[in-house]
Amino acid sequence: MATDHIRYDVLARDALRGVLRKVLTDAAAHGLPGEHHFFITFVSKAEGVKLSPRLLAQYPEEMTIILQHQFWDLTVLEDRFEVGLSFGGIPERLVVPFSAIKSFLDPSVKFGLQFDTSDVAEVAPETLPAAPAPSAVSVPAAATEKAETAEEPTPPSQGGAEVVRLDRFRKK
Repeated sequence: MATDHIRYDVLARDALRGVLRKVLTDAAAHGLPGEHHFFITFVSKAEGVKLSPRLLAQYPEEMTIILQHQFWDLTVLEDRFEVGLSFGGIPERLVVPFSAIKSFLDPSVKFGLQFDTSDVAEVAPETLPAAPAPSAVSVPAAATEKAETAEEPTPPSQGGAEVVRLDRFRKK
């Protein structure tokens, strides 16, 4: 078999991360159109990930966040995104490098991306204190009914974000 000196796998992965970056950039600038919402799973201890000690203790391996109605200050940079979310009524600021992302899913249109993170260096992530929330909107009941959580879900009326396992959305 011939050696791939061009590294098509790396080019394809970077191109797909570019799709994710573009989608998040548009969401930061204009909000989410229609019924679009995103499930983003990332490696909690990947280099560059910044979480509060509380979240890291709850999700030491990986974490899935939902960007739908209850996020704020979404900032997208070349190598990462930053976002404010509320977990159990406590506002948090997360920093997630694109290289730490394992999967991206927009269930409203059944679109998803999976990334190989086997080459991601795991380090003790930086921990951040919870950030003050300018506002938080609760997750609609439809989103919480679809998601299987790693713990008891926060009732939507409390405005808490929800961490879910994507296995429920995968075809078996």
